[in-house]
Amino acid sequence: MTKKVKDEKTFVNQEVHNEENHNVEAENATAEQAATDNVAEPADQQTDKTAPVADVADEWKDKYLRLSAEFDNYRKRTLKEKMDLIESGGEDVIKLMLGVMDDFGRALAAMQNATDVASVREGVELIAQKMTDALKSKGVSEIEAIGQPLDTDLHEAVAKFPAGEDKKGLVIDVVQKGYKLKEKVIRYAKVVVGE
Repeated sequence: MTKKVKDEKTFVNQEVHNEENHNVEAENATAEQAATDNVAEPADQQTDKTAPVADVADEWKDKYLRLSAEFDNYRKRTLKEKMDLIESGGEDVIKLMLGVMDDFGRALAAMQNATDVASVREGVELIAQKMTDALKSKGVSEIEAIGQPLDTDLHEAVAKFPAGEDKKGLVIDVVQKGYKLKEKVIRYAKVVVGE
């Protein structure tokens, strides 16, 4: 090889070697900087940086615990209110019926010594009307049945009876009256259907 080529190779090798040394020096400088950054700070400076984070965490923890307790109290309160409603839900209807029961008591006492059957009958009819009015005031109505076509949404057929062609499929007798509370059937009318 010629001297010129040899010198060029040596020059290139020196540049590579110088670059490697420069990289090592840069790494060492970075390591030294990191070491100086990690030097323990005075205690009062450390707490200044972590204290707000700890305070915020404690504040959120406190809020969470309070909210959790508040929700638990709300759940218990609403459950108790539901139970109270279930227990006393029919209280107003029962109060209406107490007046009717008082009337029945007076009617039974009057029947012990009554000689006039017509007046006893009239008294019982008045009590029955009072009971009907009390139920109507709460939205209870009787299901119409006699002469109506059999409707399985309102009627329950308990028997069939030969009644002729003109009454075929119609209700000819009611064994037990049916009732609706507003639009909901609470007791189906038990009926006899003509065939």
